[in-house]
Amino acid sequence: MFDVAAQLVVVDVEDGQVRERRMVAMTADGLQARAEHVAELGVNVLICGAISWPLELALSNAGVEVVPQTCGEVEDVLAAFVAGRLGHDAFLMPGCCGRRRRFRKQCRRGRSP
Repeated sequence: MFDVAAQLVVVDVEDGQVRERRMVAMTADGLQARAEHVAELGVNVLICGAISWPLELALSNAGVEVVPQTCGEVEDVLAAFVAGRLGHDAFLMPGCCGRRRRFRKQCRRGRSP
């Protein structure tokens, strides 16, 4: 779960090519501090598996697009993202309605987000 992840792989992509890759320690405590740390790193898009709704919202409010419920080998996910194919079901985590978070209202048993 991204809420407790110890490390983040930050990848700079330019013109469809990976230009730089680095591992960053996630030492910030609390959801808001984690969201601010990710935004301060210059992250535009965060691709992750499980993430809590409050952290996803905090990241979104910090200007970071979140692509949740993603699984697979890092290299395969990165290649699919660069190629614009990340939305394919092959990278979708099993579970909640078999869809990404944009369908969250249907997946939360009728409750509003």
